[in-house]
Formats: sequence, structure tokens, C-alpha cells
Amino acid sequence: MTDDFSEHIRSIIKSLPETPGVYQYFDNEGQLLYVGKAKSLKKRVTSYFTKEHDNARLRIMVRKIASIKTIKVNTELDALLLENNLIKSLKPRYNVNLRDDKTYPWIIIKHERFPRLFYTRKHIKDGSEYFGPYASGKLMHTLLDLLRATYPLRTCSLDLRQENIDKGKFRPCLEFHIGKCKAPCVNKQSEEEYNNNIKEIRQIIKGDIGFALRDLKQQMNEAAEKLAFEKAGELKTKIELLSAYQSKSTVVHPSITNTDVLNILSDEQQAWVHYFHIINGAIINAQTLELRKKINETDEDLLLFAMVEFRNRFKSSSREIIVPFAPTIALPDTEYIVPKIGDKKHLLDLCYKNALAHKEEREKQIALTDPERHTERIMSQMMKDLRLTEQPRRIEGFDNSNIQGSYAVSAMPVFIDGKPAKKEYRHFNVKTVEGPDDFKTMEEVIFRRYSRVLEENLPMPQLIVIDGGKGQLGAAVDSLRKLNLMGKVAVIGIAKRLEEIYFPGDPLPLYLDKRSETLRIIQHIRDEAHRFGITHHRNKRSRETFRSELSEIKGISDKTAEKLLLELKSVKNIKEAPIEELEKVIGRAKAKLVFEYFRQTQ
Repeated sequence: MTDDFSEHIRSIIKSLPETPGVYQYFDNEGQLLYVGKAKSLKKRVTSYFTKEHDNARLRIMVRKIASIKTIKVNTELDALLLENNLIKSLKPRYNVNLRDDKTYPWIIIKHERFPRLFYTRKHIKDGSEYFGPYASGKLMHTLLDLLRATYPLRTCSLDLRQENIDKGKFRPCLEFHIGKCKAPCVNKQSEEEYNNNIKEIRQIIKGDIGFALRDLKQQMNEAAEKLAFEKAGELKTKIELLSAYQSKSTVVHPSITNTDVLNILSDEQQAWVHYFHIINGAIINAQTLELRKKINETDEDLLLFAMVEFRNRFKSSSREIIVPFAPTIALPDTEYIVPKIGDKKHLLDLCYKNALAHKEEREKQIALTDPERHTERIMSQMMKDLRLTEQPRRIEGFDNSNIQGSYAVSAMPVFIDGKPAKKEYRHFNVKTVEGPDDFKTMEEVIFRRYSRVLEENLPMPQLIVIDGGKGQLGAAVDSLRKLNLMGKVAVIGIAKRLEEIYFPGDPLPLYLDKRSETLRIIQHIRDEAHRFGITHHRNKRSRETFRSELSEIKGISDKTAEKLLLELKSVKNIKEAPIEELEKVIGRAKAKLVFEYFRQTQ
């Protein structure tokens, strides 16, 4: 332990036990800084004061620690559960922040005689049964519509005590007349029948549609045997509705039942954990937690935090939990499954896709509402991914185009804050290179561009992107060395085959994740360079082809040819143009020469 810490801290650490527990860090003013769990309190707390920390926020937090409190528990699992509760209730400054500002709806079976079924966003402890919460309102409404179509239930809030019914206080309403309620308010439906419907509804909401189907089929067969064909027909309709819903909601084999699925996506600052609860192959609950990192939380820490949160929130008792990796802390009576193939791997991948979709949606919102924050995040990520010393606010890309060395051109797109700045785009006509030499072309263009940048004091990019592998990158580096710019501006190459990133002097390429924003921006720069270069190359080839054809005509100069090209756009249009149209562009005498030449050569 260094000398930077007080004797008070030293004495606390010396007295800590080698047992599981939760520790809390406080500053000089008694403000809670951090809550953490530990398998061994002594070892874990000591590590904060003896290790060199790469994370700047962690170093700042450690310097602020003035006192430490601990809570001993029996097991590491107890520590995990207690840590989870304390973080959510106390919201320490440096702990992971749970972003969950939405109030999700619940399906409620109201605690009353002849219970009503509806959805609510208020969870009141009145004895009613609540199912959810539902992150997808569409899923919840689909389920409610199915249940109401299958089981006619009352929607009124009348006090249906038996004495009130017997006194004849009520009359059948419109819901009864259109077949959506069987009017228990006037004794047209027994309490026993109504409660049997509620029992089946309860099982369906929990995901056990098979139970309801079996019961309905038995009732249908009994009705048919008694020749009650109308009732049997009604039951058959219910069976068909439930079967259709089951087939639509099944995403994997029905044998996968009562299973939790979690997957995590994270970057330096945030993590997204998506959760599925599976019953009979169907997704019953689905939700994404966005977790904002404060210091050095690992993916395992975040996954465990989210796992406890989800299981408490949805009251899950699943014995099987499908995860991308097995956490070190086991939950009681559960088994972690890390699938490699099959239906369970399909669920895990689907979980990841949902986490990614949530992340992208959040980023779109930020880009619209707080563009500066969005840009800062992207630039910081690019800086980290590409090993840069500063954010690449200005990026210039280069690509060459030619046909066997003819009409050689180079294009330079410019991106500012990760977006194309098309007014800054430039193209270059190659002057010194003869033949198809891509390396020499790149060397010339880079030298010309940055000689001018230095001479005219133009904005210098933080990053140069070369379309090509080691050879093109090496040519660019040669020119930058001549200009004494190596080390002052970063330069990389991107090869097309595997999208590998090359750095000067490094024989091994960098492979970025295909979903990485950094790679997407670099690809966009490369594609813009290619598009811009090809356009310029085609225009140049067209002009020079046209000029070479016109040069056969005595009296037609390059300047005259350029006028015709700009006005009439193509050789074909020139050949087919009437002499009057040509006269408007280049005058009567020259128009006559062009017109007669093309008529003679046809």
C-alpha cells in the first residue's frame, strides 16, 4: 500500500475479514461513492489501494475514499443480492447506473368477485394478481385481445356481491348483447364457470397454453357426446384461436420451457443486457436493460447484476439460464447453459440482436436530441479502436482509378465528425506517373495534397485513410516522411478482401468487429473515395476520348471541344445534333466543320 492513504484506511483494511460480503466507500463529507461485492472482503478492498488502475475514474474515486463500511454475509450469492439492492436503492456515484425510466404495463386479474382482466401501469398491493411487466405493449395487447375473444368476461366495475344480484340491481349491458360478456350480473353465468375461465386465463398468461388446450378439448368432446353441438362449436373456436396464437409465438422447439435467456453487448461506457423468458418455446417476457458503467465493471459483473434484476422483476423461478458465458456465482437451484449450436444457441443469438437493436435505437435518439454527445462518443470510440492520440475530427481518404494506366485520377473525400463534408472533396489528375503504377500514383497524390496543406496553412486531418493494403500505405508513408509529417498525422490502410486495417510498420493487420461503428465509418470513407474517383475518371475519359475524335477535324481546338462536351454531354448527342444546335454553341463556321465530319464518317 502506498503512502497516499491515511492511517484510518490502513487500520480498516487490516481488520477486514477473509469472508464474503459487501463493502461501501465514502468520501470526507460522508457521501457514498461505491458499493461492491467480494468473495473475500480483505483481498478485494486491499486491491483498490495496491494496484495501478488504468481507468481514470477509478483512480479519482480511490483518491476520494475517506472511510469504508462492510457488511458480512454467508455466501458470495448473498453478497451479489445485497449489492444489487444497495445499488438500486442508494445509487452510489461510481456504480453502474441502471437506466430504466419507463413504467412498463402489467396485466391484472382484479381481486374481486367475478374478476376483471385489464392492463395497468400501477402496481397496487390490493390482493390482485399482476403479470409482467411487458416491455412490448404490442405483445401485451395481442394477448389481451386473444383472452377476451376466447373467454367472455365482464368489463364493468359493478359491485357483484350476491345480495346485489339477487335484489335485481343490475341489467344486462351492450357487452352481453354482442356476446362479449355472459352477464353474471343477472345470474346468466355461474361463479364456478366464470372462475374456471379465470383459471385457464391465468395458465395462458403464464405461458402454459397446452394446459388450456387440453382442458378445452376435453370440454368439447364432452359437449359433443351430449349432443350439445352449439357449445362444442364455441369450444372449437376457442381451441383454434389459442392454437393460432401458440404457433405464432413459438420461436424454438416447445420442449424448451421455463427458461431464462440473457445476452450482453458492451462498450467502454455502457452495456445492454437483453432478457427472454421462455415457456413452451414461446417468448413470454422480453426486456432490455441499459447499464451505464462508472468505473471498471466487467461483463460478468453486469450480466449478474442484470440477471438478479430480471429474475426479481419477472418473479422467475427458471432452473435453466442460457448465457453467453458461465458466471462464477451460481444462483440456487439453477444451471447455466452456454450453447454452441441448436435452438438454444438460436435464442442466445436472438437475444444479442435485440440488445444491439436497443443500442442502435438509443443512439439514434441521442443523435437527434444531443448530436454533440453522439459525435463525442463516436470520435472517442474511433480514437480507441485505431490507437490514435487524438480524436479523428477530420479524416481524409484516398483512392486511385485508371484503366491500364490511362486517364489516371485520384479522389479525396473528407469526413468531419464522422460525416461526409462534400464541399471539401477534391480530385487529382495524375501528372508524373506513366502506366498502371498504383503505388507511385498514391505517392504523388499524397505529396501534392499535403505540400499544399503546409504551404497554404490548410486544416490538417487527424487521420488519413488509404484505400489499399501494405503497398499503397507504404507509398503514402514515403511521401509523408518527405514532408516530415510522420508522427504528426495518423495514417492507415484498409484492404478490401477481409476489411483488415493496416498501420505503418506493423506487419499484422487489425480486424475490427463487422458491426463496429469505427469500421462502418472507414468503409464509408473508402466507398466515397471509390465513388467520387470513378465519377471523375469516367468524366475525364469521356472528355479525352471526345477530344481525340474531334482532333481529327481541322479547325477544332481543345477549347472548342470542351464547349461542346459541356453543353451536349456525350459523343452520341454531338453526332445526332442538328447543325442549328451546334451553331448556338460554337458558331456557324465551326459547327459546319463538325456536322460535315460526322456525316462523312457515318
